[in-house]
Amino acid sequence: MLLEQIFTPMNITLMILLASAVFFMRGKVRADLVAMCALLLLVITNILTPTEALSGFSNSVVIMMIGLFVLGGGIFRTGLAKLVSSKILRLAGNSETKLFLLVMLVTASIGAFVSNTGTVAVMMPIVVSIAVSANQSPRKFLMPLAFASSMGMFTLISTPPNLIISQELQKRGFDALSFFSFAPIGFISLSVGIVVLFFLTKWFLSKDVKVTNEASGGKTLDDLADEYKLHNLIRIRVSENSSIAGKELRELRIPSEYNISVVSVEKRVNNSGRFGKDFEEHVAGPDTKIDKGDILVCYGKNENIEQFVADKSLEIVREITNKKSDIFDFEEIGIAEVFIMPNSKLVNRTIVDAHFRDEYNVNILGIQRNNEYMMSGLQKEKLHSGDALLIQGTWSNIANLGNRQSDLVLVGQPLKEAAKVTLDYKAPLAAIIMLLMVVAMVTNIVAPVIAVMLAAVLMVITGCLRNMEEAYNTINWESVVLIAAMMPMAIAFEQTGAASMISGSLVDGLGKFGPYALLAGVYFGTSLLTMFISNTATAVLFAPIGMQAALDMGVSPYPFLFAVAVAASMCFASPFSTAPNALVMSAGRYTFMDYIRVGLPLQIIMGIVMIIVLPLIFPF
Repeated sequence: MLLEQIFTPMNITLMILLASAVFFMRGKVRADLVAMCALLLLVITNILTPTEALSGFSNSVVIMMIGLFVLGGGIFRTGLAKLVSSKILRLAGNSETKLFLLVMLVTASIGAFVSNTGTVAVMMPIVVSIAVSANQSPRKFLMPLAFASSMGMFTLISTPPNLIISQELQKRGFDALSFFSFAPIGFISLSVGIVVLFFLTKWFLSKDVKVTNEASGGKTLDDLADEYKLHNLIRIRVSENSSIAGKELRELRIPSEYNISVVSVEKRVNNSGRFGKDFEEHVAGPDTKIDKGDILVCYGKNENIEQFVADKSLEIVREITNKKSDIFDFEEIGIAEVFIMPNSKLVNRTIVDAHFRDEYNVNILGIQRNNEYMMSGLQKEKLHSGDALLIQGTWSNIANLGNRQSDLVLVGQPLKEAAKVTLDYKAPLAAIIMLLMVVAMVTNIVAPVIAVMLAAVLMVITGCLRNMEEAYNTINWESVVLIAAMMPMAIAFEQTGAASMISGSLVDGLGKFGPYALLAGVYFGTSLLTMFISNTATAVLFAPIGMQAALDMGVSPYPFLFAVAVAASMCFASPFSTAPNALVMSAGRYTFMDYIRVGLPLQIIMGIVMIIVLPLIFPF
């Protein structure tokens, strides 16, 4: 009897939600897997039927998300977003204030129509480039860039929470939101963000940072070498009687057996073709064959190097301690930094498992994570979202990484890269397709989900995306599965009475102080939960709570639902609350406290402003 009282459907639902939240916060297990396990538990415990549990996968919001990922992929692949943003940002010249304003305005404008993560990936190298050319520190602009991508709430499709609250209103019999229903909210949030961030960034993000104008992220090649301690490389000559002569690096398994990285191989050449050079440098790859007399440029602990030399009958030539010219040739081979995208297929995979060298034709020399540098044992290290990787390869292969933005963001050679922005001949076509989709959604010629799917299909048919395989690769399946699996959780919340219980508690506790107090409770409750779990999952859970709280109090649900969408989308106090926040963390060399100092005041101020203005735009 006692067990029956404890394990009621509502309590089981709340326990499953609590366990899911813990796993979401820990981040050790993928969010989509956690959501799927929670969904299965709801079915096993008979809280949901199989039909109810699978309803999320046929939901129009999920289908729209898939279409919007494809649409954004076409816009990014044709270079449309890159072209527009780079042209506008160059208007800033050398003015820090102009650049700050343009970064905020351009990012929010692009983010209103496409993925905020994709927007930041496109904008980041351009912002770094222009900041460096203006003799400004990129760190002053990268955090505002990430925050602005979430502030572009001008349209129904700008963020998943917008779509979720629109569907909740329709489900309860209220008028659906129009395409530009969020426009007033977007203008207010962006205006508040510009004013507040202008001062916060000056106070907290203006500490001295070395600003240069050559390679990756505004740093010279010497800067990168210093950061990752590449000056400690050791050159080893392959002697006549060495056992590694005549073998390929793949056979030797040097990284796994000795925990040493072979960075490059210098091979003797005829002087006639190399202007007097004795050696020609090659990027070390699995197929690189080691010959007698070759020089291996290696990185590793001294004891490991000594053991390797002794076992293989090698000879240490000298340790490299001078400038970059002593490390690599740098005429054909270079180094640069890249950042792991949140939805990259590399996340949670080791360098070996990801076949990094075979896939990208470059080597990983070091990993920077949370301002800590890892230079050894890299082969078995799992890659994380937002990691900065120091890569080495030919300049042409490094440049090719600029086309792999679904996995990596290249911030190397920013001045040269930004200068290469050209108008792809398909870019006008991508712009026309997006414009037609907006017109169709505004005029309601077809249902919004159909308009989005038509636009996605046209992106493939017209060649803005090469084929269906590329279209599928643009989709962040983790986000799709996460939202599809969390939607039935909201059904369980409503059917078991959990939503009514929570909303009733809010009304009983805050309702006596008036609708503004209740609105504040809904807003900051959503905002707090978003700091720990996905903003989409938070919106799915709080939309029915906000709806029920408004109905219980007898007021309009519109300001409460808008509060859920805004609070879920604008979480700035943590680097891990949104993908853009995490993406700029390494690039801007930010610490967790930087997000607290800048993001937390912004998040609180934004909440106070929204609680005041939402009822003015959408009266109680």
